Amino acid sequence: MATVARPVWAGNLSFGLVSLPVGLYTATDSHTIHFHQLQRGTSDRIRNRRINERTGDEVELTDIVKGYDAGDEYVLVEPKELDDIAPGRSRSLDIAGFVDLAEVDPIFFDKTYYLGPRGKEFGKVYSLLEQALAKADKAGIATFVMRQHQYLVALKAENGLLTLHTLHWADEIRNPKKEIDTLPGKVKASDKELRMAEQLIGAMSMTWDPEEFHDTFQEKVADLIGAKKADETVEKAEPAAEPTGVVDLMEALRASVERAGSPKTTGGKATVSGKTAVGKKPTAKKRIRSAPQEDLTDVSKADLYKRAAAANVPGRSNMTRDDLVKALSRT
Repeated sequence: MATVARPVWAGNLSFGLVSLPVGLYTATDSHTIHFHQLQRGTSDRIRNRRINERTGDEVELTDIVKGYDAGDEYVLVEPKELDDIAPGRSRSLDIAGFVDLAEVDPIFFDKTYYLGPRGKEFGKVYSLLEQALAKADKAGIATFVMRQHQYLVALKAENGLLTLHTLHWADEIRNPKKEIDTLPGKVKASDKELRMAEQLIGAMSMTWDPEEFHDTFQEKVADLIGAKKADETVEKAEPAAEPTGVVDLMEALRASVERAGSPKTTGGKATVSGKTAVGKKPTAKKRIRSAPQEDLTDVSKADLYKRAAAANVPGRSNMTRDDLVKALSRT
């Protein structure tokens, strides 16, 4: 039986005089490989403990309070005191208004959550709001308190469900001109350079498919762990490319356009101009005898996933063992 996720927050979503009991659910997972800290030369774990700075004694969590450094003294604040002053006692998500989605700059978006009704009897109200938001192409802007923090959020309709996106506050967005002292401003590029750069963008344009991308670094970390466990070596990554100088910028752009438009790097697709090469007939494909397929019946799911990663099988992270076997048999 599948385990049902528990909401990380529950409360009432209010818009106008309508109130909808909802739960907030985590929408994303992290596939980062986590390490323990060990003392070098041993298998001894390093532990972090709550130590009293003055006495050196360990302190129980129940004996810890928050303290604000006011200069000459600490102002002590109990967790319950923070709960008492939280707007709506931390259980209210009030929509202040609705804005066009295009008005919210992507830099404001932080984390995404799923929003679900707290009972099947509230399905109609939930569905009504989702459909209305989708039709209007707008997002509801609201604030709410979770875990002693107030959040600014955008409520959106996405593929039949409501999603909640936490937003950065306006004063949290840094001014890039103050942060980066090497910004060039608006440098005048030649018409030829601009056309070549636009041509390169056109040659490299593609359809967005997130399944085509995967975290290759985490896969290399897993390979490194496996290799060290088996007393093997791992190939090091290639060094970073040298920066392109102003003198050879045009040549680099021209070579990039040719590379992006060549059938060798585009899998036989059309060139930059959208036409096939003139004067050459396509080479007839040689018939290749297929090798007998390997029996994957006794291969573990973990090994199947590694093979799927090596073969760049799209959607592998959501596949069952049988799905992985079918996908690998087609490669």
